[in-house]
Amino acid sequence: MTERIRTFLATAQPESPCLIVDLEVVRENYRLLKASMPDTAIYYAIKANPDPAVLAVLNEEGANFDCASLQEIRDVMTLGIEPGSISYSNTIKKERDIAAAFQLGIRLFAFDCRAELEKLARSAPGSDVICRILTDGAGADWPLSRKFGCTKEHAIMLLQMAAERGLTPRGVSFHVGSQQTNADGWDTAIADAADIFRSLKAAGTPLDLLNLGGGFPTRFLNDIPEVALIARNIDASLKRHFGNDLPRTIAEPGRGLVGSAGIIKAEVVLIADNDEKASERWVYLDIGKFGGLAETMDEAIRYPITTRHNGAPAAPAILAGPTCDSVDVMYEKTPYPLPEALAIGDEVLIESTGAYTATYSSVGFNGFAPLKTYAV
Repeated sequence: MTERIRTFLATAQPESPCLIVDLEVVRENYRLLKASMPDTAIYYAIKANPDPAVLAVLNEEGANFDCASLQEIRDVMTLGIEPGSISYSNTIKKERDIAAAFQLGIRLFAFDCRAELEKLARSAPGSDVICRILTDGAGADWPLSRKFGCTKEHAIMLLQMAAERGLTPRGVSFHVGSQQTNADGWDTAIADAADIFRSLKAAGTPLDLLNLGGGFPTRFLNDIPEVALIARNIDASLKRHFGNDLPRTIAEPGRGLVGSAGIIKAEVVLIADNDEKASERWVYLDIGKFGGLAETMDEAIRYPITTRHNGAPAAPAILAGPTCDSVDVMYEKTPYPLPEALAIGDEVLIESTGAYTATYSSVGFNGFAPLKTYAV
């Protein structure tokens, strides 16, 4: 926990559950990534945390922005961010949204199939397009394979088709999976992209842009590779597979910029002690999967949790949320070690929650309000 967050919690005493984001940590994370990848344009994936204060800090630092919907584009542009700094990289878009984004000045779009390409040709004529390719997501805690991307062979055909439809094929994109913990996790995708670049060049349709996607991790309970190491490995991979004909690169970090900047303040609502659960301690918080902890699905992300009893004897607990839905359980297959002295009403701090929490929070399931964010 940073001193700024500690001070805010002590003085403001906000009602739980809530998310507190330290903007200076966001700034530091951006500067570290940019220093590690100076030749790569950074497009912040605003779906990770679209709080206006977060966007303003990153805009001050010179970031570009990766948007996944027309509403995200509009939200970014209300802050004075120019359309030339925005990419519309979701491969699943309504055609009327493509047309509206085009009217707003957006000229960089992603696609991964023929039907999406045809939409772009009709509603964003002449735009720059990049084709997203498949990755297996190996090494990622939150893989993004299957739903997005196409094969190398299909990408070659689609990029040639894009040129025939009057669009400007610029390159290839991929995503190695969110919270990628393998420092070499980008290598295979870069190799595939290089094959596509060579094929298109030979066919008379040269490409010049490679979108490295996101995947840059934040620390939860386990160690992760340093950003500088990931950057060095990406650079080595680019040189190995592209040789002297290096493409221009962009990256779309989300979690890596804001994850470590946030802490959720929560409260213990109930600790079950009935006979049916005598051998299992159930701890219920005032936040769960529907309140912002969706990434605990399949127990994929295990957040660091602290309480006032830290350092005291601990015992396994099944950790669940407050809603009347049986899937609202965060950790059951692998119970979470929590202090034996934990009591109803105790404050619980869930760390490294700056990304994909407030945006995953439901609008009002069971009447629980969306997760409130404070930027400090």
